[in-house]
Amino acid sequence: MAGHPKALILPPLSAAGPATLYQQIVDGLKREVSEGRLRAGAPLPSFRQLAEDLLVSVITVKRAYEELEREGIIYRRQGLGTFVSHSAPDRSREAKVDRARDLLRQAYREATEAGLTGDATLQLLQSIVDESESRHVRKRR
Repeated sequence: MAGHPKALILPPLSAAGPATLYQQIVDGLKREVSEGRLRAGAPLPSFRQLAEDLLVSVITVKRAYEELEREGIIYRRQGLGTFVSHSAPDRSREAKVDRARDLLRQAYREATEAGLTGDATLQLLQSIVDESESRHVRKRR
């Protein structure tokens, strides 16, 4: 069955989640691309198939695909299907960097509201980085 898209593994969607259902699909597909699980040229499920897999409406999937297409993450070929674009990894990475920047701004705001200085906030961030890298090294052994 070569050429047919394999099932996507996206986290469960939740109407109570922090984003709309279609945005959760957009974010999930971007994450799959940026983490290398969806490569350039990979076929994606049809609107109907993904809607069925995720238990959402076809309109929700269509909206997510349209946004991803506008952003250059995916492209559609009439009669062939929907595919991950060759520029998707770079575009997805840019989106993740933007999201990280927003989260760091939010974290800095929280830290200053908690009374931490800029230097203390940097030290806290460095300790988190060190801890994360230490865990990553242990997992690789």
